[in-house]
Amino acid sequence: MALSRIWSAFIIVAIVVAGFRCFIGGDESIFSRMVIGKADEAYEPVYYAMIGEPQKAGLRSREDFATYISSYGYTPADSANAPAVLLTDQLSADSVTILKSLYPTAQVHTYRSIQSKLVKKVDGIIETCKAAVNICIGLIGVMALFMGFLSIAERAGGVRLMSRMIWPFFSRIFPDVPKGHPAMGHMMMNFSANLLNLDNAATPFGIKAMESLQELNPEKEKASNAQLMFLCLHASGLTMIPVSIIAARAAVKSASPTDIFIPCMIATFAATITAMILVAIRQQINLFQTAILAWVGGICALIALLVMYVTSLNADEVQSFSALLSNSLILAIFLLIIFGALYKKVDVFDAFVDGAKGGFETAIRIIPYLVGMLVAISMLRTSGTFDVIINGMKQFFSALGADTRFVDGLPTALIKPLSGSGARGMMIDTMKTFGPDSFPGRLSSILQGSSDTTFYVVAVYFGAVAIKNTRYAIGTMLLADLVGILTSIGLCYMFFG
Repeated sequence: MALSRIWSAFIIVAIVVAGFRCFIGGDESIFSRMVIGKADEAYEPVYYAMIGEPQKAGLRSREDFATYISSYGYTPADSANAPAVLLTDQLSADSVTILKSLYPTAQVHTYRSIQSKLVKKVDGIIETCKAAVNICIGLIGVMALFMGFLSIAERAGGVRLMSRMIWPFFSRIFPDVPKGHPAMGHMMMNFSANLLNLDNAATPFGIKAMESLQELNPEKEKASNAQLMFLCLHASGLTMIPVSIIAARAAVKSASPTDIFIPCMIATFAATITAMILVAIRQQINLFQTAILAWVGGICALIALLVMYVTSLNADEVQSFSALLSNSLILAIFLLIIFGALYKKVDVFDAFVDGAKGGFETAIRIIPYLVGMLVAISMLRTSGTFDVIINGMKQFFSALGADTRFVDGLPTALIKPLSGSGARGMMIDTMKTFGPDSFPGRLSSILQGSSDTTFYVVAVYFGAVAIKNTRYAIGTMLLADLVGILTSIGLCYMFFG
């Protein structure tokens, strides 16, 4: 129901805004752009000159900034073309007067304020429908690959092994669940699917876990402590390998689809730890137990060392290291799964094929959802609705003295608590609009992997067991989401500048 309302609102608002711009604002071509517009239409060139250093405004270099605005049709001025825009690192009355005396007709902007003026051309409805289907076809191979390896791991007993390994930790944060209870296995399967970012695969296991935990619940209409801990951890979206995100980035022709692997892992871990701490405080669980400290402390130490090392590198070295580590970890996991399966005498290829079929079915099944969401989002962009909202946010953060490039990636985070499909569509739309390897494209990918869909999780999982009193679930999940968003933004600047 939430997704239905979001989708309907997107279309209604887009058409109303377009109608206002057409009949009141005089933009007679807006309806044509909404239906048959193309993202690759040429921009009218805007000639500019840079004064001062973008680094003083928190940007990486003159070359990077020039590359960034060139995608909006901005071209350096030359002897034949005087600048129509002057960019400076500081804006004062004296500096404006001096610059205006040199170029009376030019507009003067700071490196940050110009960002609120940048508008991307996007595809209309017809081109968006074609793109959505092409993206889904591109998803098939990667989804089939990872779901095939997950199937091998399941047959080889990898999930059971993980369950035994993590039991000392789980038994402390789920003290009301007896050892050997089926709920523990169902939760492990759910978390395993989440670790591989397989949203659709996680839901059936999650519902089974809630049903098993409901058997232990003395108050059937009120969420138990174990159910709250499970759902808050689930909604934090703990992800080890963001499979569906990597697949989507590959489908839209990213040069390095896996480079968001490490930032995604750190962001989702931060959200998960936040959720666990908040629930533990409410449930009076002692987090200073040896097993909990060993697990959480060990992972935190590894992440801290990773962050310390990354901060010692320059921008190019960070991206190179991130790609190397991400790809090495993925190959190492594949190797461990194969060795484990051979040791257990599993028919490896048969298991892979069975799992890969699920990847094919998943990619095909999401076509209508992706078409619907991308069309609605395209209408918002082509109608100018997004420009008003995003540019307003950019002006707000620019007034605070902050770099505003992150704002273009925020729509994914704003929709994620309401709809996983909506957020996935927003992430893909952002990558299509700005490029998968652009700052907004990478940030939207990290945000997509930093948490799960809070309100969807609450509605589906609690609804499955007829629980009406959800207690503090929503507040805890939203706070964990906020931590994931802030962490994602910081990591995107750390890794990708």
